[in-house]
Amino acid sequence: MGVNVCYTLLAVLLLGACAGPREALVVKQFQLRDQARSSGDEPMVRMEKERRLRGAVSMEERKEKLGQYYTMIWSDPAGASQGEVEVVFQYQQGATASLVKRMVKKFPASPLVPDANFRAGYAHYNGGNYDAAVAAFKKVLDDKKSPPELTELALSLTPQVLAAKAGKLPAKDPNR
Repeated sequence: MGVNVCYTLLAVLLLGACAGPREALVVKQFQLRDQARSSGDEPMVRMEKERRLRGAVSMEERKEKLGQYYTMIWSDPAGASQGEVEVVFQYQQGATASLVKRMVKKFPASPLVPDANFRAGYAHYNGGNYDAAVAAFKKVLDDKKSPPELTELALSLTPQVLAAKAGKLPAKDPNR
């Protein structure tokens, strides 16, 4: 029994060490070179080919879809609602490093962010996750673009959330 617990603990520690911090930006690259469906392709490559060629019926349409594809995964929760985001894509030639293509796309900040933060805070409050509720209400209060009525609601609910959190603590707890 003790040996199984040791192995389980070791496995958990190893998995935790491998996880590492999550990167804010991950770029995945895929090059679609041919349109032939081959059973020799690895399953992930075959799936990616089929996904990129989806909807192309004629050989000409399939030929037009050949090329380089990039998938960008961006996760920056700390930067949410901080304003406009500008994404710059630059493609450089490998051998000469000369700039081949440059694209800039701007994404404006959404006016719905304060409302979303308030709703998230209220949902956390109802779910009993009081620390997350306070953090979400703080985002509403810190956002200068929050409508006054949302700011007032967040201000009035924050003490209620803290009181509910204190109510769940044991009577002799000093944090109560």
